[in-house]
Amino acid sequence: MSDYRKPDPMRRLNIWLPLLLSFILVIGMLLGFKLQNGDGHAQSLNGKPGSVEELLRLIESKYVDETNREELVETAINNILKELDPHSNYIPAARLQSVNEELDGKFEGVGIQFTILNDTIFVVTPISGGPADKLGILAGDKIVMIEDSVIAGKSITNESVIDKLKGEKGSKVTIGIQRGKSSKIIKYTVTRDVIPLYSVDAAYMLNAETGYIKINRFSGTTYQEFMEALEEMVSDGLQNIVIDLRGNPGGYLTAATKILDQLFKERKLLVYTEGRTYARNDYKSTGRQLFPLNKVAVLIDEGSASASEILAGAIQDHDRGAIIGRRSFGKGLVQEQYELSDGSALRLTVARYYTPSGRSIQKSYDDMDAYGEEAYNRFKNGELVNQDSVDVLDSTKFYTAEGRVVYGGGGIMPDVFIPIDTTLYANGFYTTALQYVPQFVYSEYNLLEKELKQHKTIQDFNSQFNITEKEFSKFIKYVTKEEGNLTIKAGELAKAKSSLQKRIKAYFARQVFQDTGYFYIMNQDDDVIKAALKSMN
Repeated sequence: MSDYRKPDPMRRLNIWLPLLLSFILVIGMLLGFKLQNGDGHAQSLNGKPGSVEELLRLIESKYVDETNREELVETAINNILKELDPHSNYIPAARLQSVNEELDGKFEGVGIQFTILNDTIFVVTPISGGPADKLGILAGDKIVMIEDSVIAGKSITNESVIDKLKGEKGSKVTIGIQRGKSSKIIKYTVTRDVIPLYSVDAAYMLNAETGYIKINRFSGTTYQEFMEALEEMVSDGLQNIVIDLRGNPGGYLTAATKILDQLFKERKLLVYTEGRTYARNDYKSTGRQLFPLNKVAVLIDEGSASASEILAGAIQDHDRGAIIGRRSFGKGLVQEQYELSDGSALRLTVARYYTPSGRSIQKSYDDMDAYGEEAYNRFKNGELVNQDSVDVLDSTKFYTAEGRVVYGGGGIMPDVFIPIDTTLYANGFYTTALQYVPQFVYSEYNLLEKELKQHKTIQDFNSQFNITEKEFSKFIKYVTKEEGNLTIKAGELAKAKSSLQKRIKAYFARQVFQDTGYFYIMNQDDDVIKAALKSMN
């Protein structure tokens, strides 16, 4: 999914004259920029860029107030793109690298996942095999210095920390660490390297025959990660697979089709794309499975979009498996990215994609405001808790391979609907306490590290390690201290207790078994996974 920034109308009012001129400027720029063609080389579409530069100079030299050239151009471009669709967007040069890194599946840096809590940088986990991991930086460590600068205070942002930790492979950065309750600063000089950005969060066996894979996005490395996960689980007896795409916003179309190729024994149409200037392009399976799988279930929700919906749509249309959860987001548009001559990029919608039965699942974007608010409206109208509240946005009937009726026009409807758990939504204490779980776990990890690492498998950890009454009382005291004047209403603590204990346990599991540990604990008693396993029977 593209990120779309809505322009500020008051700002447009204040600078209407330069904005009008910048619209003229952008039209010239869009004609004059060097857009990439199909083979990756640049071609010029206009040999007369002089008038564009002349217009900019005129604004800068004659306009009554000071103007910011980059800001002016970006605002104008965003206004033009707003007239197209919600997913065509402009990426400034300063953001392009980080945007591309997420899809490429790698970046250059020290290899630390971190979070900022109460103005302090905590190491969530060092990426396995990365530079920080090799030097002995641990989960729960606090980063207090980078080079000679003390890193603390409310001005810390994720972006500022990332800028300091990232750098070219082979370059060095000194990081100051505080461990546990010690005030001593341990300094590490880390040599940066290429760090993978994993898109498969977790992979493990749910039972003797069925595996589970959680995919957080579809990047350039997703297929390889998926196949490596399958290979490892095949040795454990893998026959069936549950693919969790909940909250997955999509990514590369081909990453989804490559995974689908491994789920079909025959040649099948998986998806096709078509646009005004783009002829129909069919994506088909090869029928060559490396790891034959019997039954398949795909988990989706309102956060599953784009490539996630391509995968779910193909499985559903061919009746290859069950789709479990809630209606997906509804993004059926295909973007191509064109790099511009100033280092920025234009991500432009060039086609629509259609599921094998011919469905377009793109929801309407005639009303841009309503499009952005649709997730909230689903909750408001009761769709997330009651299947009967789901509107059929396109009454055109499409048919699966076995003749079942399915619809397009607004996402993939699951075969088995599972409502969202709303039991804790109105619990004020729960929502307050939840935000302190990671920070509490990081502060306690060093005290429990020996006990935690005695468990050699996540299964042993799950059965033998529990959050005791003593540990939970410490958590309550921690939350109360951090919140100051916290009043806990009668009954709220009792209702929230088991859910909070589970979340605390999951974060401890993450410190020892990475993300797989976290999802293993959180997936215990998950109604969506239970339904997926039931569908396989």
